[in-house]
Amino acid sequence: MRTSGVFVWLFNAPVLCLLGLIKHRVDSAQLTAPKEVIATLGGSVTVSCWYDLTFRGNTKYWCRGSTYELCGIVVKTPKNRANDRVFIADDKEVGVFSVTMTLLRESDEDMYWCVIAKSGRNVHAGVRLHVSHAATTPTTTSLILTPPGISLWAVLRWILLLAMLGCLVGTHMAVRRINAAGDI
Repeated sequence: MRTSGVFVWLFNAPVLCLLGLIKHRVDSAQLTAPKEVIATLGGSVTVSCWYDLTFRGNTKYWCRGSTYELCGIVVKTPKNRANDRVFIADDKEVGVFSVTMTLLRESDEDMYWCVIAKSGRNVHAGVRLHVSHAATTPTTTSLILTPPGISLWAVLRWILLLAMLGCLVGTHMAVRRINAAGDI
């Protein structure tokens, strides 16, 4: 009795899908930033984008647009380049680049992206900036995140991966034994 290719594919497909999902989660875990920032009209805001130290030498940039694929670069490293109101600084020892926007206007309210340029697909994280009219005097808002640690999801996805690989190996062994018994 011979196992068909369809039977083997049915057991390999979930593993391939899981590996794809894990790859996506790993890419998104390489760069973290606040999802939303609220700042005051006329004030300034600093957004910290934490990254994995393997990207220490990569170019980082801050871009603006409703989707990452269509965003326009506002400011980028490596030379702490700045435009008139936006500044970027990269602390390569800690693994964080910070973007400061000053003299905020209503028109600054939009979706922004922390981006690390790399071969293949860039790593990015979205930040929604809201400009509030609450205060009449300019203020500075600084949002600093702690470096990302190991999350519960990170541990669970590896446990799930190992369990699925165990099932795959067990199924492979069972199919081999059935084939070996059929050849006798």
